[in-house]
Amino acid sequence: MTEDVPVTEQPDTRQLDDLLDDIYHGQERITQADIYRRAVAAELPAELLTRIAALPQGEYAVDEAADLLGGTVG
Repeated sequence: MTEDVPVTEQPDTRQLDDLLDDIYHGQERITQADIYRRAVAAELPAELLTRIAALPQGEYAVDEAADLLGGTVG
């Protein structure tokens, strides 16, 4: 008999990747505050909002943001 183990380590990163793709379109660097504001507007899950809120203030390139937040955009 096989037991199902719940996968709770990572939230679905597709929403995060879609957000980063969208906000970085035509932009090289985005501030943490702008990323957070757009994530709230996109109604991302609370766990992702918490990660974004925990980023140090400053500007991030898309690959930096994805690495820090657990996304796959780069």
